[in-house]
Amino acid sequence: MAAATKVDDMSNSERRAAIFQETLGDLNHLISATMSGVTCCLRFSGQLNSDLCKLAVNLIPFPRLHFFMVGFAPLTVPELTQQMWDSKNMMCAADPRHGRYLTAAAMFRGKMSTKEVDEQMINVQNKNSSYFVEWIPTT
Repeated sequence: MAAATKVDDMSNSERRAAIFQETLGDLNHLISATMSGVTCCLRFSGQLNSDLCKLAVNLIPFPRLHFFMVGFAPLTVPELTQQMWDSKNMMCAADPRHGRYLTAAAMFRGKMSTKEVDEQMINVQNKNSSYFVEWIPTT
């Protein structure tokens, strides 16, 4: 499972780092913060997706379609939900607009309203419905 979340292709991140003249330490901090967020379910108890296997079971509809794309954007809930779909915030060189999503998961950490997160996720589903396959049911 750890191999599914491994960041192999750094070209997109390196390109963004060159624009802002960030150091390799800044890039390492971004990667570590992202991986810390993805793996927080291993360190803190919770009911939903309490380990990476459960997360994979909830996200992977078919065993051969098991690739995750990780994104990171430390902003407010509306900005987060908007920017998590932006290819500039992906931790790999894939552009999700040139394909279709099978499933998606958004993991929020920090002080925020569950109601606000739920409302934003409904907005995302409505706005980005064309990027998701139709043959996998939602909720």
